[in-house]
Amino acid sequence: MNHKLSATQQHKSLVDGKISAQEILSQYLQRIERHEGKLDAFLSLCQERAQKQAQALDEKRKNKQPLGKLAGIVVAVKDNINVQETATTCASKILKNYVSPYSATAIRLIEEEGAIIIGKTNCDEFAMGSSTENSGYKLSRNPWNLTCTPGGSSGGSAASVAARLSPVALGSDTGGSVRQPGALCGISAFKPTYGRISRYGLVAYGSSLDQIGPLATHVEDIALMMEVMGRHCEKDSTSIPKGPDDYTSLLNKPIKGMKIGVPWQFLQDLQPEPKKNFDEAIKALESLGCKIQEVDLSILKYSLPAYYIIATAEASTNLARFDGIRYGLRSNAAKTLDEVYDLSREEGFGAEVKRRILLGTFVLSAGYQDAYYRKAQKVRQLILQKYQEAFGACDLIATPVAPNPAFELGSIKDPLQMYLEDIYTIGLNLAGLPGISVPSGFTKDKKPLGLQLIGPQLSDPLVVQAAYAYQEATKFHNEIPEAFKE
Repeated sequence: MNHKLSATQQHKSLVDGKISAQEILSQYLQRIERHEGKLDAFLSLCQERAQKQAQALDEKRKNKQPLGKLAGIVVAVKDNINVQETATTCASKILKNYVSPYSATAIRLIEEEGAIIIGKTNCDEFAMGSSTENSGYKLSRNPWNLTCTPGGSSGGSAASVAARLSPVALGSDTGGSVRQPGALCGISAFKPTYGRISRYGLVAYGSSLDQIGPLATHVEDIALMMEVMGRHCEKDSTSIPKGPDDYTSLLNKPIKGMKIGVPWQFLQDLQPEPKKNFDEAIKALESLGCKIQEVDLSILKYSLPAYYIIATAEASTNLARFDGIRYGLRSNAAKTLDEVYDLSREEGFGAEVKRRILLGTFVLSAGYQDAYYRKAQKVRQLILQKYQEAFGACDLIATPVAPNPAFELGSIKDPLQMYLEDIYTIGLNLAGLPGISVPSGFTKDKKPLGLQLIGPQLSDPLVVQAAYAYQEATKFHNEIPEAFKE
């Protein structure tokens, strides 16, 4: 199989009878067997389940039954999204032996359209991190440089797609967790409008911030996935009551005349190489006929503290359910009920999860809720207002995805320094906006960089359309890491 083919093209080959679903699956399983040892992108494979799905598709095609929109498309799934009768660990030891009794709505929807789930990918524990180094099980590596992080928290999903171990993956984005690893691994990654994809079946970290999002080598695959997943779900009270959007018919429409806002003042501290790359990306947009203008988003310097107060507060509440009683790890050393709670959480949670639970419990505690949590919510509202003002003057906003390319594993020891890796992505989650990371080139030492395009709420198809136009003009998405070309 030509690994430069998009998932959409692979689907067409299946429909046209040029290849069977079992052949597609077999080729990806062979690639995983050959390359996974270098990457550690997966926590588990769903081989038996995937083969049954592929066989069922081939039987349908043989009997000339209609195939779904995603038939034959192999999908890797971040291990905090529930897939029925499959381990869901959230890369945490506290859920080491947990097998999900149900599938997330997003999984149900893509399987109904013929997608093949190939495995569960590594991530930062409970999606808390920017490098996948907080996994309780293994270190995932960046396909472009195996000494570097793939980003996080959806690092396993991004590494899998970049190495062509799957053409598409699902991740979750709480503060940039699909877009940042997408940029660091040289692929496209989309965070939809909050509520556009159901959160039912996604293990919650920050409930008002989390969104499931697709990662892919080609923007047209993201469009196809969004047409299937982006719909109302009665099981999620935050799901937007709206039917699916049309993405694919917009892809080839020109973006000439589109107004792109750039918050130059907010980007003053960008390092020379990422700055040069971003300037070139803006020139590429101008060459497509876009009009570039400055917008004021200087308030985003407050997005980081506001995010880490709100996200940790929600995390401390959401993770209270992991207590050693109902499911997950129960400490063998516990002799009393209090010890069951204390020791199970002590043994089961990693350092970063404990840090965020402690911070979240503190900001919600008596006497501090007004000083921290309520102030952060007010800042969040101001950030949303500033975005709305900016979109009054432009259609989309462009920024870099991350301040740096992929960094070496273990090189960032200070948690605050690590949090700064999300400085350009966090604002979208606070405001519930759609945003996409699309490859924008490479550093001198061949590390990928990404361009982020941001739209107003519910402008998801417009964001994807602009990203596709940029992709087709630049062709960075066709690059494959040297070690994974065969």
